[in-house]
Amino acid sequence: MKVLIRPLVTEKMTKMSETMHRYGFVVDKSANKLQIKEAVEKMYNVSVQAVNTLVIPGKTKSRYTKKGMVVGGKSSYKKAIVTVAKTDTIDFYGNV
Repeated sequence: MKVLIRPLVTEKMTKMSETMHRYGFVVDKSANKLQIKEAVEKMYNVSVQAVNTLVIPGKTKSRYTKKGMVVGGKSSYKKAIVTVAKTDTIDFYGNV
């Protein structure tokens, strides 16, 4: 099972990483906090202080087109906010 799916790189998460040393990840829905902690420590070589998780519910989207109304949706996902030690940082752009 792949625990970490992708990092969250948004304005809000960038500000949190600069001020509070917190980083966001989209994770597997069945992953627990201990698995997330181990995966982040192993992948980024940092010491994790805390892990907070939340499940973002899916939303339905609809729009009007020439052919009528199109209905679709976004799937739900699990988000983890990881707090690392003050001396550690995670560089998401290092491998680019």
